[in-house]
Amino acid sequence: MDIDFKEYHLRCELHAHEDDVRGITVCGNGDIATSSRDKTVRLWSQDNRKFLCSKVLVGHSSFVGPLTWIPPNPDLPQGGVASGGMDTLVLVWDLNTGDKVHTLKGHQLQVTGITFDDGDLVSSSIDSTLRRWRNGQCVETWEAHKAPIQAVIKLPTGEIVTGSSDTTLKTWKGKTCLHTFEGHADTVRGLAVMSGLGILSASHDGSLRLWAVSGQVLMEMVGHTAIVYSVDSHASGLIVSGSEDRFAKIWKDGVCVQSIEHPGCVWDAKFMENGDIVTACSDGVVRIWTVNQDYFADQLELDLYTSQLSQYKSSRKRVGGLKLEELPGLDALKIPGASDGQTKVVREGDNGVAYAWNMAEQKWDKIGEVVDGPEESNRPLFDGVQYDYVFDVDIGDGMPIRKLPYNRSENPYDVADKWLLSESLPLSFREQIVQFILQNTGQKDITFDASFRDPYTGSNAYVPGQHSRTSDISAKPTFKHIPKKGMLVFDTAQFDGILKKIVEFNNALVSDQENQKLSLTEVDVSRLDAVVKTLKDTSHYHSSKFADSEIALLLNMLSSWPITMIFPVIDIIRMVVLHPDGAIVLQKHFESEKDILMEVIKKVSLNPTIPANLLTSIRAVTNLFKNSCYYNWLQKHRSEILDAFSSCSSSTNKNVQLSYSTLILNYAVLLIESKDQEGQSQVLSAALEIVEDENVGFDSKYRALVAVGSLMLEGLVKKIALDFDVLSIAKAVKGSKDSKIAEVGSDIELVSKQS
Repeated sequence: MDIDFKEYHLRCELHAHEDDVRGITVCGNGDIATSSRDKTVRLWSQDNRKFLCSKVLVGHSSFVGPLTWIPPNPDLPQGGVASGGMDTLVLVWDLNTGDKVHTLKGHQLQVTGITFDDGDLVSSSIDSTLRRWRNGQCVETWEAHKAPIQAVIKLPTGEIVTGSSDTTLKTWKGKTCLHTFEGHADTVRGLAVMSGLGILSASHDGSLRLWAVSGQVLMEMVGHTAIVYSVDSHASGLIVSGSEDRFAKIWKDGVCVQSIEHPGCVWDAKFMENGDIVTACSDGVVRIWTVNQDYFADQLELDLYTSQLSQYKSSRKRVGGLKLEELPGLDALKIPGASDGQTKVVREGDNGVAYAWNMAEQKWDKIGEVVDGPEESNRPLFDGVQYDYVFDVDIGDGMPIRKLPYNRSENPYDVADKWLLSESLPLSFREQIVQFILQNTGQKDITFDASFRDPYTGSNAYVPGQHSRTSDISAKPTFKHIPKKGMLVFDTAQFDGILKKIVEFNNALVSDQENQKLSLTEVDVSRLDAVVKTLKDTSHYHSSKFADSEIALLLNMLSSWPITMIFPVIDIIRMVVLHPDGAIVLQKHFESEKDILMEVIKKVSLNPTIPANLLTSIRAVTNLFKNSCYYNWLQKHRSEILDAFSSCSSSTNKNVQLSYSTLILNYAVLLIESKDQEGQSQVLSAALEIVEDENVGFDSKYRALVAVGSLMLEGLVKKIALDFDVLSIAKAVKGSKDSKIAEVGSDIELVSKQS
C-alpha cells in the first residue's frame, strides 16, 4: 500500500529541564508548556526556527505530569495552563504573569490527567476519582473506575472519556457512564480525540486503538515493543505515539510510517497546529520534529543528536556481562597474550569483538563479534555462571538452604528434574518446583513439554509415593530488605535538655504579662520532674504508673501553651506513649470527643511551620505504632495525619525527613496487616514522593523504598505501583552509592517482575 507521507526531521532541542520531561500541552498562541520530574512547568515561546524558555512555573512539591491549556478568559486574558502532580494538587497558572492563581486540593493520590470543559477543569487521579473544578473550587467528584484512572479527555460532543488501570475506557455525560470500552489487555495510559472518527487510546499492552464513540474498535496499531504512554492526532490524519521503547512512532491509516528513536523513554508526544511534533523524553530534553525543510536542524545539531543516541545505546549495551563502554579499546591488543588460545574481548566502534592469542605467530587472531548480552548488569551468579534467577529452596527439617538456578529460555520441567536429581531429592517434588518457577518468572501461561527424561541417563522416571515432607518445601526469591516486619520507634530522649527548655519557656511566660496565667507553678514543675523520673526508670516500666494529675498537666500544656513553645511538651508525650501505663492512659484522651492529639497535629502543620514542632509531633505519632491499642486510632486518622505531614517529604531538615519516612514505613506495615487497599495506595504515593526527591537523605530514602517494596510484595497495590513506573525507579536506585538503597532497589525490581 502506497502512503503519501513526508518524513519528519529534527527541528530543535529545548534544554532547560533538570530531569525527565513528563508532559506537553500546546497553547492556543503556538507556545508550548512542558512538565517535568524536576517539579517545574516551563513555557516555551517561538523564536524563528527555535523556541526559547520564557517562563518557569514553580509550585509543585513533586514531579509534574499532565498539563492542559486554558483558553483566554476575563481572569486569564492571555490564557493559562493547569498542571497536575505527584503531590496530588492541580495548579492553575496565568501565562501572562507566570503566577499561580489557583491551588486545587482534593485528590488523595497522584493527579494523572486534566481536561478543559467549558470553563471548568476535570481532573483524574490514581485515587480512582474524577473531580470537576469551577472558579478554584471542587463542585463535583465521583468514583469513575474501581482502579486508578490514568487519563481523561473531553470529546467535541461534550462527553468526558477516561482510561484506567482496569484496562477499560469509559465515556461520561455528567456523572453517568454512557459506555464502557473493553479490549486492551493492560492499563489504558493515554487518550486523544481523532477528529471525525472517535477516540484514540494508548496502553501498557503495547498497542494503540481507535474506537468509535459507540465502543466499536475501528483500528488497532501494533508496533511498539513496550508500554505506550501517550497518543495524539492531527487534522491531517496522522497519529503519533510515545513509548518506553524509546520511539515516537508516526502512524497513517493504521500503518507505522516512521519511528523516531530517542535517547530515553518517550513520555509524551503532541502535534502542533502546523503538524510539527513535540516529544518529551526521559533525558530531560524537549524535541520538536518537522517536515518543513526550512526548519530542519543544521548539521551540527543533527550530528550532536546522533552522538547522543550512540552514547546512550553504548552505555546500555552489554557484551559478555560487561558494559560495552567498559571494554578496553584496540590498544589492548598491543599487549601479548600469556598462553596460546587466551581470549580477549575489545571494543570496536559499537561492538565487542573477540580475539584469541596465537602463540606460534605471536599475534591476536580475530574470532568475531560477540553477541550482545542482556542489558541488566546484575544477573545473579551461581557457580560462576550468570542466570536470570537464582532461587533459595528451603527443604525444611533443619536442612540447609539450597540454590536453584534458572534461565527463562529453559524448560522448567527439565530444570526441575536435573536439580532434584543433583540434590538427591524425591522426584515427587517435581510439579511443586515447576509451578513455583512458572509463577515467579511470569511464564504460568506458557505450555512446556512435561515428559520426564533423566537428564543424565535419558531414562524415564520411577516416581515413588508422595514424600512426607512435600508440604514443607518452599522455593522463594531472596529479598534482602523486604517485607518489613515490626514497627520502628524513636525511643531515646535527652530528658535534661527537654526539662531545661520547658523551664526556659516557662520563665518567658512568667515575664509576659499577657501569658503569665499559662505559666507553671512549683507543683507543676515537680510533677514534670516526676514524669521524667518515671520515664528514665525503664527497668520498672512493667510496674510504674503515672498520676492522673501528671498526664492532665501535659495535656493542658499541649492545648494552652503558645505554638512556639509546645515542642518539648510533645517530646515528653512521645516518650510517655512508649510506657505501658502511659500508652493506655493517653489512649483514653486521644479516643475522647476532644481528640487533643489530632488538634495538635493540625495546629503544628499550619504554615508557617516550626521544624521542632513537626519533628517532635511526627515522632510522637510514629511511636504510637509500638502499641496495638492505637491501631484503630491510627487507621481512623490516617488520611488526616498523612495530609498534615505531607510537606515534610520535601523538608530541608534531615531529621524531619527521616521521621516522616519512618512514619510512612510504619503505616505500610500496619495497613498491610489490616489489608486496607485505599490506605496502602495513599502510603505508596507518599513513599514514592520521598523516593523521587533528590534532596532526601540516604536513610530516609531507604525507609521509603522498603515501604514501597513491602507494599508491593505483601500488600494490595503492586499494580498501582507498576503504574507509578516503580520499575524505572528501582532500576535507577540500583546505581546508588549507598549499598542498602541499591539492594532494596534490586528487591523492588525482583518483585516487579514476579507474576
